[in-house]
Amino acid sequence: MSNDQSTLDAARAAAPTLAAIADSFVGARRQGRALPGFPGEIPDDLVTAYRVQDMAIAKWPDQVVGWKVGFIAPERRDASGDERLLGPIFARQLQMTTGGQSAFQVFDGGFGAVEAEYVLRLDADAPADKTDWTPEEAAAVPSTLFIGMEVASSPLATINQLGPRVVVSDFGNNNGLVVGPEIPVWAERSDASLTCSTWIDGRQVGQGGATTLPGGLRAAFAFALSRSARRGRPLKAGDLIATGNATGIHDILPGQQARIDFDGHGSIECVATAATPKDEGDWRA
Repeated sequence: MSNDQSTLDAARAAAPTLAAIADSFVGARRQGRALPGFPGEIPDDLVTAYRVQDMAIAKWPDQVVGWKVGFIAPERRDASGDERLLGPIFARQLQMTTGGQSAFQVFDGGFGAVEAEYVLRLDADAPADKTDWTPEEAAAVPSTLFIGMEVASSPLATINQLGPRVVVSDFGNNNGLVVGPEIPVWAERSDASLTCSTWIDGRQVGQGGATTLPGGLRAAFAFALSRSARRGRPLKAGDLIATGNATGIHDILPGQQARIDFDGHGSIECVATAATPKDEGDWRA
């Protein structure tokens, strides 16, 4: 038995109620079905919620290739002081688009939404022992910026209503990321120069840009660097960071079409489909 497996088994044995929450979310996601309610007691704090998330990541048979960042409203923060949260993005749920229409899955009967995203890719490893980052320090990390769209979806319809501890527990309410063209020399641009709008079925539902993100792109990047290092998961070259919803969180149902226009930098068009059970032949038990 590997050391990693031994550590995982010990963590699950020490907190069976947390492991049960993780298993419930993983099972529902694998089966493409909704959950009627939160599967257990909501974790007491974000640190505990990240323990659930880590257990779920360990059970999900795919590689983490990045992280979504979500903002936490001041009234919903806990003693950790975190202003944001993280959720994993997996390799099989990452789509690179060059302009054609893509399809993405949302949980029918659960929560489904799209978010305009500015997506950073690290081009060098972050120092593993640095656990506090300022926005200015984050901007100095070699990185490339892309336009993108987050698929925000969960088997739990009330995930956002129940709050950040629930969001963290279920992969940060993420079910995929679509990445489009690069935005050149992003570090030399002001956030105010990055604007975008979101459309669903031809109707504009949101408008904004990088300034919509509290503190801007650099603050979101700094949080991702800091929290990842504190979790023992320091960011590495190639990791993607979806910095947060730039026009809002826009509900979407299977069959509806989303388009996000990034002024001067291209657009992303996608159609929502209902989540389906995963092929057991491609997934471990």
